Amino acid sequence: MVSKDQGVGGVIFLICVAIAIGYTLGLFWLGDPLGSSWALAFWLIAIPVYLAFILILGIGAWIGWTMATTPPPKPIEDFETEVTKEETVETAEEEPEEKPKKGKKK
Repeated sequence: MVSKDQGVGGVIFLICVAIAIGYTLGLFWLGDPLGSSWALAFWLIAIPVYLAFILILGIGAWIGWTMATTPPPKPIEDFETEVTKEETVETAEEEPEEKPKKGKKK
């Protein structure tokens, strides 16, 4: 069963990948929307912006993938129960300390 955090992570991953694919297709498939007179200036600005945008989307997709594939943590109540059980086992295994005998000193 998928936890809420894993579901959110999957959605984040899918959205980032879809936007990256759409942005890439839109930039390179539509060609030069400004005409041939601005072609070099357009690409000098478009390529760095494209790389930065894809990098940000890649980080978002990585975070989403990590959230989607990381198992949910144990509830705090279960952890506290385990710690209490371990403490009772440890105290039961300990031997009682011998008390010094009362006696006269020579």
